[in-house]
Amino acid sequence: MNSLQHIKPNRKKALFFAKRQLPEFVCDAVNLEGIHYTLPEVQTLLEGVSIGGHKLSDQTITLNQADAWRFLFQAIKDNTFTLTQTFVCELHAIAAKDEALEWGQFRSGQVTIAGSAYLPPKAEQLQLLWDRMIEQIESIPDLYARAIALFLQMARHQFFYDVNKRMGRFMMNGILLNAGYPAINLPAKRQLEFNQKMLAFYQNNEMHDMIEFMLSCLSPTVISAMSE
Repeated sequence: MNSLQHIKPNRKKALFFAKRQLPEFVCDAVNLEGIHYTLPEVQTLLEGVSIGGHKLSDQTITLNQADAWRFLFQAIKDNTFTLTQTFVCELHAIAAKDEALEWGQFRSGQVTIAGSAYLPPKAEQLQLLWDRMIEQIESIPDLYARAIALFLQMARHQFFYDVNKRMGRFMMNGILLNAGYPAINLPAKRQLEFNQKMLAFYQNNEMHDMIEFMLSCLSPTVISAMSE
């Protein structure tokens, strides 16, 4: 955490670096979902050129992630990013289109989490739980801990039928970028460590280990550039 104290918050600069990292963000996100694109393939796809040897559905999911990032960037630029149900559902409508059972709205039925005995809340509780969750995370004084806590609680509550962890990371990064701080990218190469820690978190709701893990995913290069 000490190295983060030297970051000079600058929303314009934070957005600049995040936009440059867009192919990397998208590549890691889809690989974490089992869609095996290389970084050059994602860069080519984002330039509007289709890549052979991949399913059309994989291409759609990948492009949806890029579109969701662009929506988030624009919202931050326009000062319309908010921690509201309306905003998160608008973002989900882009990120989860043609992938989730329903998109653009909180789930209407029960879900489970693979590998965990923990059962997420019932669908009828979700609207109240969203407001309660936002109230709780806003009481966390440290910005990065607050942003990561939002990601973790969104993942644990499972507000949507699918794309929950990705949505949590979008909103986490919305908080950071909106405040002028670097975004956190979760590298696909750290998937095993991530999955192990998340399964423990789902069960006990203890956030400390996951907060430390997510902080360790921050790019030292971007932190150094933001500290100048």
